Amino acid sequence: MTSLPWSLLCCTVFLLLSEVFGTYHPGVRDPQLIAAQSYAQTRNNGRPPVRTLNPSKTDSQCRSRPLDLVFIIDSSRSVRPGEFEKVKIFLADMVDTLDVGSEATRVAVVNYASTVKIEFFLKDHFNKPDMKKAISRIEPLAAGTMTGLAIKTAVNEAFTEQSGARPRSRKISKVAIIVTDGRPQDQVEEVSATARAAGIEIYAVGVDRADMRSLKLMASIPLDDHVFYVETYGVIEKLTSKFRETLCGLDPCAMGHECEHICVNSNASYYCKCRSGYILNADKKTCSLKPVKVEVVEDPCKCEARLAFQKQTQAAIQRLTAKHILSVHLENMVGHL
Repeated sequence: MTSLPWSLLCCTVFLLLSEVFGTYHPGVRDPQLIAAQSYAQTRNNGRPPVRTLNPSKTDSQCRSRPLDLVFIIDSSRSVRPGEFEKVKIFLADMVDTLDVGSEATRVAVVNYASTVKIEFFLKDHFNKPDMKKAISRIEPLAAGTMTGLAIKTAVNEAFTEQSGARPRSRKISKVAIIVTDGRPQDQVEEVSATARAAGIEIYAVGVDRADMRSLKLMASIPLDDHVFYVETYGVIEKLTSKFRETLCGLDPCAMGHECEHICVNSNASYYCKCRSGYILNADKKTCSLKPVKVEVVEDPCKCEARLAFQKQTQAAIQRLTAKHILSVHLENMVGHL
């Protein structure tokens, strides 16, 4: 009898808590309400743990193809100080993701608002700790949003050989990643087209109030692969894994495989091979000894001699058989006389 009141009490408490925290809405499927709740939860209750930029910490399983990579970051007035710190953490995470080095990926950062400031060039830092320290020292510029000017400055000053970009003959990919939360106050279409014509691949990341049309005008095609949008700077770090897939050549074999003999990387996956003298089994993982086909090569002279002997023997047997048949036939004739 005591279990029923207790059950009712539990249900009542659960419903009250659900109303307070907005986690229980039976039958509610209103997309706008769900989106509003998700947004509010991200901005308030659902905030991730506070992170700070740690220049000494590096963690990478990525073997990125060599890049000349320039980040173009918006630090206009609309980007609050706390949000700008999120951008810097995103940059640091991206650096951790890449294979940084003089002969690997080189990184530069262009900071912009109404004015443009190149925080460091492609030739300045070739190791992750130094690069992350330089990122941690970046300060917002405030004021307007001159995105077109920032792209033009990146092309004319950051992507030059004097600033550390590799010569075109080296065929090193040139990539720009633009991060902005607003609408450009200048023209971006023409300068972006010029940059793309110069061989620069452009990714456009929009945050919060970013103008989607402008992002599409700036980005390379296909747009689905080069335009990204996040609701807040608080979740921009989630894009790190996306860029990791795009910019990195992950090493699945190094991360663990099931091949008995040899693991071969293939894009984002791998396949197995066997050492010489073995064949791959049906499971495509294990190997077995290759069957040895034994070929007996006989002396052709010996074969001819054996064949000649066989022919002579057959002929002799045929002659003897014929004589025997004739003898029997004659005996039978004599017996009837």
